[in-house]
Amino acid sequence: MTTVPTLKRIHHVAYRCRDAKETVEWYETMLGTAYITAFAEDHVPSTGAFDPYMHVFLDCGGGNILAFFELPRQPAMDRDRNTPEWVQHIAFQVEDFDALMTAKAHLEANGVDVLGPTYHGVFRSIYFFDPNGHRLELACNIGTPEQFAELRELAPVMLEEWDRTKIAPKHAAWLHQDPDKIQP
Repeated sequence: MTTVPTLKRIHHVAYRCRDAKETVEWYETMLGTAYITAFAEDHVPSTGAFDPYMHVFLDCGGGNILAFFELPRQPAMDRDRNTPEWVQHIAFQVEDFDALMTAKAHLEANGVDVLGPTYHGVFRSIYFFDPNGHRLELACNIGTPEQFAELRELAPVMLEEWDRTKIAPKHAAWLHQDPDKIQP
């Protein structure tokens, strides 16, 4: 019998970038990440394949590391065309709504197009793209402990209903009722 591993946190999440230097500078300037290390190899350690790369690591706070690979010998990077652009994204948490709006103003002042803030019931967020075309989200929690507890309790029920019907369950419809917008 095997033992299920005990995960401590995400060590790092890796994506591809067009230009490692531009990516590091953009994340430092726009999001305040700290550039902490880089690996560069001619051969991929796990496969031994010849594929020179630069692998950069950015500290996003709280022990969360975002990494990028620049792969100059590979075909130009592209996105998964069978998945809508809004689906695949990286979401970062900020302290509160004021921090979210400050970040939005900073991004827009630096020429970044920003969508939002968007209401998600227990958090609000903004969306934008990095120079590689990766969709990013900044989010601040606004939910109460009771709301988060309710969502945790509903999660298995909603998943089972979705699995059977492929129709969005309405158990947590309150998530979509923005109190800041006038309801008809």
